[in-house]
Amino acid sequence: MNPRLNTFRPAPAAKAAAESAVSDGITASNLTPRQPDSLEQTGLSMGLLAELILKIIYFHGNVTGQKLEELAKLPFLNVIDRVLEFLKLEEQIDIIGAEGGFSERSFQYTITARGRLKVHEVLDRSQYAGPAPVPLDEYVQMVRAQSVSEIVVDRPALKQAFQNIVISERMLDKIGPAANSARSLFLYGPPGNGKTTIAEGIANLMGGFVYVPYSIEVDGQILKVYDPLNHRPLKTFDVYSPEDYSFEAPPSIIPDARWVPCKRPQVVVGGELILEQLELIFDPITKVYEAPLQMKANGGLFLIDDFGRQQCRPQDLLNRWIVPLEKRVDYLALQTGKKVAIPFDVLIVFSTNLSPRDLVDDAFLRRIRHKIEITNPSPNDFREIFKRVATAKQIPYSDDGLRYLIQEHYMKTGRDLRSCHPRDLCDQILDEAKYRGIPPDMSRDLIDRACEAYFVKLA
Repeated sequence: MNPRLNTFRPAPAAKAAAESAVSDGITASNLTPRQPDSLEQTGLSMGLLAELILKIIYFHGNVTGQKLEELAKLPFLNVIDRVLEFLKLEEQIDIIGAEGGFSERSFQYTITARGRLKVHEVLDRSQYAGPAPVPLDEYVQMVRAQSVSEIVVDRPALKQAFQNIVISERMLDKIGPAANSARSLFLYGPPGNGKTTIAEGIANLMGGFVYVPYSIEVDGQILKVYDPLNHRPLKTFDVYSPEDYSFEAPPSIIPDARWVPCKRPQVVVGGELILEQLELIFDPITKVYEAPLQMKANGGLFLIDDFGRQQCRPQDLLNRWIVPLEKRVDYLALQTGKKVAIPFDVLIVFSTNLSPRDLVDDAFLRRIRHKIEITNPSPNDFREIFKRVATAKQIPYSDDGLRYLIQEHYMKTGRDLRSCHPRDLCDQILDEAKYRGIPPDMSRDLIDRACEAYFVKLA
C-alpha cells in the first residue's frame, strides 16, 4: 500500500462495502492521495520533471515559482525547487527578479538560450506541458482501491433512485442484482421503453466519488486521463455532505493535486462509437496519448447505447470486449508496441432495440453477467405514466381521454404501447393548443391532432 494514500469511507450506505478488503489489502472504497513531500515521493524521475518544468516555462514565458506550483500540481518545497535548482545548474533557466515578495516562490524564472536549444529537443519527444503525471502503478492501485465493485445497492436505495419513473417491482428485482454485480449488463427490447433511463438510473446509484489523475506516466510516455467531458469534478471538500461521507483523514492532510476528485464516471456513447476510441489515441503532433473511453469510465458506468448501430460491426466491437469482460484487465498498446495492462473496473451496459440473437453469439452472452428485457408497458403502467406526464406538463388528465386514445389509436391500429408515448403525445398536445390559442386538455380533437402529427402511417 502506498503510504501517501489516506483512507476514508463513504457512509452509511456503502460503509459495509468500504470496510471489505480488496486485493492489495486496502480497506476503503476511496483513497485520498497525499501530497508528495519530496521529489522521490512523486514517483517520477528528475529528468521527466525537469523537461516538464522547462516546457511550462517555455510556453508561459516568465513564470514565478508559485505559478509553477499551480500549473504542475506539485508542491514547491522539496519538489519544484529541486527541479529549478537542477535546471539552473544546467544553465537552462535563469532568475530575472521577484514578484510580490522575496521568497523563492516569488522568483520569476525565464528560459535561457541554452534552455531554448534543450526545449526544442524535448518538444520533439512530447509537447505535454500540463499537470505532472502519476506513475502507472499508483493509478492501478487507486483504481483497485476505489473499485465500483465496492458499491452496495439495496432495495430501498433502488426504489428511491427510480421513484420518478413507473417501473414494476419485478423489474426492480432484476436491476438490483445487476447493479451490484459491477460487471456487465445487457438491456434489450423495443425502442422507447426506458432502457437508457434505466441505465442512467443505475449510474445515479453509484454514490461517492473517485480520484482521477490528470495524466499518467508509462515508460516516459504521457497518457491523459482526466476529461472534462466525461468527468464531473467536485470543486472543494466543502461540498461533501456529512450525510454522504465520513472522513478518517485529519484536516491537516493536503491532497495530491495531480488527482481530481470526481463523481463516479458516467460515459455514454451511441452510434458514433468507433473501435479507435477503445484504444490509446496517439496525437502525432503533440506526441501525447489520450486514454480510451473505457479507461475514463473506470470506477463508474460505461453505457453503449443503440448497440448494433455503431459504425463498426457488432461482432468486432464484441470481440474487443471479450478479454476485458473475462479478466477485468484491458491491454493497451503504445506506439512502441509495448502492451500495458490497465484495470477494467467498469459496469458496462449494452442497450439495444435489436434482437440479441442478431447481434451476439452464445459465447459473448455467456460473458454478460445480466440480461434484462425491457418490455412494453402494461395498460395500467401506461395510464400511470400518462397521468404523471400530463400533471407535470400542466395538462388536465382525463381517464375518458386516455380511453379514447388507446381505443382509437392503439387497439384499432394494432399499435404497441410504449413508455415514451405519453411524454411525446403530451408535447404534441401542447404544440397544438398553443397554435390554436386554447388551453391544453385531453379532448378528442387535440388527441387526434397530436396522434396524426406524431405517428407515421405504415400503410
